[in-house]
This record gives sequence, C-alpha cells and structure tokens, in this order.
Amino acid sequence: MLWFVVALCFVADSWAQEPDCRVANIQVMQNLDRSRYEGLWYAVGKKDPEGLFLLDNIVAYLNLTSMSAKAKGRVIILNNWEMCADMTATFEDTENPSKFKMKYWGAASYLQTGYDDHWVIDTDYDNYAVHYSCRVLEDDGTCRDSYSFIFSRHSFGLRPEDVAIVTMRKTELCLLGKYRRVTHTGFCDAEQTDPNQM
Repeated sequence: MLWFVVALCFVADSWAQEPDCRVANIQVMQNLDRSRYEGLWYAVGKKDPEGLFLLDNIVAYLNLTSMSAKAKGRVIILNNWEMCADMTATFEDTENPSKFKMKYWGAASYLQTGYDDHWVIDTDYDNYAVHYSCRVLEDDGTCRDSYSFIFSRHSFGLRPEDVAIVTMRKTELCLLGKYRRVTHTGFCDAEQTDPNQM
C-alpha cells in the first residue's frame, strides 16, 4: 500500500509542475520499434491545426517498411457537402528514430497538403499511440500551430488503463484540454476494412 501512496504522490507532483512547452524539449518515444508501431490505427482524439483536415471516422494505416501511410476520414467541404476523403503520406527519416518528416496530400485538391513533423510521443504498440506535430514555431520556442492525434488499435477507443498515460502525455505536450473526441460512426467503414484499399 505504501508504494501506491508514493507513486500517487509522484504523479500528483509531476502534474503540479508546469510543463516545458518549448518544442525542442518535448520528449518522444524511446527505442521505437517501427515494425510494431506500423499497421492500422483508429484516431480517437485530435488537437486540430489550422486548415481543412479530416474531421472524424479517421483510420490510418502506417507502413514503415515502405515509409508511407494512408488515411481516410470524413470531411465537410463547401460548408455542407459531407464525404469520405483519402489522404496519402510519405515519411523521411531524421536523426531520431521517433521523429519523422511527413509529406502528405489529399486525393482531392481541396484537401490540405503539407510537409510536417510526425513525432511518436508514446505508444504501447498494441493499444494506444500519441502523435504530435508542430507546424509553426513562436520566437520563444513554443508552438503556434500544432496538431496531435491520439490513436487506438480499437475503434471503440482507449482502454481505461490507457487514459491516465495518455492524459499525462497531453499535459507534457501543453495540449491538455485542447483535444476533441474523434467518433467512429461507420461513415467510411465500407472502405476501411482492408488496409490495401486505403
């Protein structure tokens, strides 16, 4: 019982400290096993950036052998036209195996394109993953335009035992309270079941 109290005090103390919000000091996953990280992921939480991106029903398939990814999700264009959209990405290595550069584009011209960071902040490979990207830095080293995904291997979302870990990572990214839930209503399901068709 004493170890539980000590652990609880440690977690409470770490939450009480102000996180360092400078992007250069963000900690990423150590010793990322790329073969275990790749595969099918369901987005269950998202901190949005500026621009038109996938809204919900987001499923991504990462292939780190070919350094590529595909994603599908629901978008709304022209204020009321709802559709399932495809995104494609390629990855480039950096000196840190958990930090990629990601070039991405939509299958249709109205979708967002870019060349951003794709940082793996944390994952247990089988249940959850936390992704982060900063698109625009402030002069003080903090991020002005960032986005982040909380991924799950399960369409129903995070397991209860993963929520505390993910909440800690959100806090460390200075993004706690800035995420929105990503729902899976089946909007793109007919096209999501086979990763080869993504």
